[in-house]
Amino acid sequence: MKLYEAASVLRSKNSGPFEITLDALFTDPLLYHKIKDSGIISKPLISKLYRLPEDAITHIVFFDQALGFKITFARQISSGTFLDRDVYGAQQAAPLMELEVDV
Repeated sequence: MKLYEAASVLRSKNSGPFEITLDALFTDPLLYHKIKDSGIISKPLISKLYRLPEDAITHIVFFDQALGFKITFARQISSGTFLDRDVYGAQQAAPLMELEVDV
């Protein structure tokens, strides 16, 4: 199953002009906990998917109460500057969407 099929919300947005935040929210607690407990959501994976050095990934946080996780990483180009193709950071969830999750 792909992550976009498992999550009820999968989105990205700016976290200020220098960072992107990815959010994934689930409606099924068992599905959420399987993904969380699998360890697949990790700095090495995000580094590979987004072609970033691992130290550019500042947060990977799971929120059990919300059945979701948040990933924050440094933007390679700050929002609104020359060569920025996504000023709002709203189109950055795509690499995560296609992630195969074993549930």
